[in-house]
Amino acid sequence: MKRHGLRFIKCGHIPAKADNEAQHQWVETELKPVIAAAQEGQVHLFFCDAAHFVLQPFLCSLWCAFRVFIKASAGRNRINVLGAVNAITKEVVTLTNTTYITSDTLIEFLKLLKEKFRDKPIALILDNARYQHCFVVKTMAKSLGIHLLFLPPYSPNLNIIERLWKFTKKKILYAKYYNNPKQFHEAIQSFFNGINESFKEDLISLLCLKSQFFDNKKSLIYPL
Repeated sequence: MKRHGLRFIKCGHIPAKADNEAQHQWVETELKPVIAAAQEGQVHLFFCDAAHFVLQPFLCSLWCAFRVFIKASAGRNRINVLGAVNAITKEVVTLTNTTYITSDTLIEFLKLLKEKFRDKPIALILDNARYQHCFVVKTMAKSLGIHLLFLPPYSPNLNIIERLWKFTKKKILYAKYYNNPKQFHEAIQSFFNGINESFKEDLISLLCLKSQFFDNKKSLIYPL
């Protein structure tokens, strides 16, 4: 297999209903103009999303002489993180809770962003979760001078903050055991409290503005 240039590569997944053409069009007409404005210092541009980290075993591959077993925590306790990444500076801003992410949570987060970055207008890129599309959120965003840009449906590949969530799991959850929910929550909160100082170079490299597209020629499985 190696002689024929093949490699042992883990498969990825593509959202089944993703519209590749619509993604390309959105990037050209919606995303690139606001990136240009942010690069010129006219606006603060953020990529926003919520992640739900669960207290459970996160297995990973290790270089080892024999198989390693990871303790599994009981229950499914979780902590929610609503976050935003500055497209230019890569600064991460977060708001955490242990209940639910709702429209009220997002409104609180919008106020936090405005308080922290009040010197310029703010543009916020979001997915299509229902609580983000509701009237009260849009009204509050408008009153705060925050422009909401919604991704095309099924387009997590265009939201650079998704890479941050994967990075978090690798640093905090992979092959880690937390004895109780308190330790787990403290680990998550401590990570995000210090992420801008401790992982600055990683964030600059990881959160580049190059968009990833799932063209058919890159996919292993074609529609029948």
